[in-house]
Formats: sequence, C-alpha cells, structure tokens
Amino acid sequence: MEFAGVLPPDAPDPRSEAEARVAALAFPVWGLVAQDRLEDDRSPGIGSMTDSAGLAEIEISIGYTVWRNPRDRADPINLAELDPRMRAALDDVPPWPRPGWLVEEVERMRYPRLWEAVRTTWRREPSHDDLEGRLVHHANHILMNRFREELGLPQGPSAASEDTGWRTSRASVDSRVSVVVDGAELPAAQIDTDPFVYAIGTRPAEDLVLTAVIPREFLPSVTVEFRRRT
Repeated sequence: MEFAGVLPPDAPDPRSEAEARVAALAFPVWGLVAQDRLEDDRSPGIGSMTDSAGLAEIEISIGYTVWRNPRDRADPINLAELDPRMRAALDDVPPWPRPGWLVEEVERMRYPRLWEAVRTTWRREPSHDDLEGRLVHHANHILMNRFREELGLPQGPSAASEDTGWRTSRASVDSRVSVVVDGAELPAAQIDTDPFVYAIGTRPAEDLVLTAVIPREFLPSVTVEFRRRT
C-alpha cells in the first residue's frame, strides 16, 4: 500500500474497499490458520486479468505482521531491522492530522511482515499445470520484490528481469507432499530448494490454486496450514 500527497483525516480506509471486494467473490479465499505470532494485515492485494469474454483470472494475496513475542507487543524484539533512512522516515511525523488507518499502516512498517504470503488464484479456464506454474510464479515474485539485496539485484525492475540466474523453476517443484486445508489433508507441491524462501501450494478446487511463500527466517515459527478466510 502506497500513499502520496496529504490525505484529510476523514479519508476512507482503502482496506475496507479491498475487503468488500474479496467478500463479494464467488469463491473462497484462504489464509494461514490462526496463530499467535501472525496478524492478518486485513489489506488484501487484488490482481486480475480480463479478455473479450470478461474476467479471465483473479488473484488475492494475504499478508501478515510477524510478532516474535506476541505476549508483549511492546518488546523491542518484535521490531524489524530497518536502515537509518527508513527509521527516520517513520519517525518523521507531519504537522497535519492523518487518518487513523494511515497512522496504523505506517506503524505496521516498523515490524517484519510476510508480504503477500498466501495467494488464492481463480482461473476461468484452468489447465493441468496451473499449480506448478503458480507456485513458481509466486516464489519468484517474492524473491524479486523482497530479497533483491540478498540476490545481488540492483534496484529497478528492468535489472531484475534481465538476470534469470536467481529464479526458481518448475524443475524445483516436488509434488510428493501434502498440506492441510480447512482441516483436510490435500495433495500438494512444494519448492524446498531455495535458500531464502519455502513455497507450497495445492488445488482446493479445479479452478482454484492456493499457494504460500514463507521466508525461511520465519518458517520455524509459522504453522503452514490453511483456513478459509472470513
């Protein structure tokens, strides 16, 4: 979520609009099962594709704030490691009033996040290889956007697209695993070879693919099971 200009204190919360769009969908959206260390951002990302026949594809991405010590959120151990420039920007309070939701979003940036961690994708015309393709795409999306420094990628999308040495591929997908969705064990596929992220996905329905990408830093403290999001 990005903001520009000066918003009036009564500006509407864009998260509410996004949640309303998700609630109106004709298919379920999944997130990770409830757990003390994770807090749903309640700010779903929505991407879609249309063609001459109408809506062809839509994906909903769910992110989480990570609490290393959920019993005491004031504990400094919960804070993310921020560079001085980012920390100064967050500490710089403007002289004008801001909407409460904006203040909350800015404060949330002080803590580590599982960015776009869980993704539900619906396709009007699904194919047999949707799961592998979506899993690889999701993993590379997280790597490109959240691990640029670790991958040695310069800033800027063009530089990332030119260098393919860091990308994971379908050859990395292992389809001999399972995952729990709504309390039931389903056949799944995973990518467990990347040094920075772990990815797993399944097909809860013929036209739906559910994927998750978790940074390895947080993987030991995350329960990788899914529940329909309400």
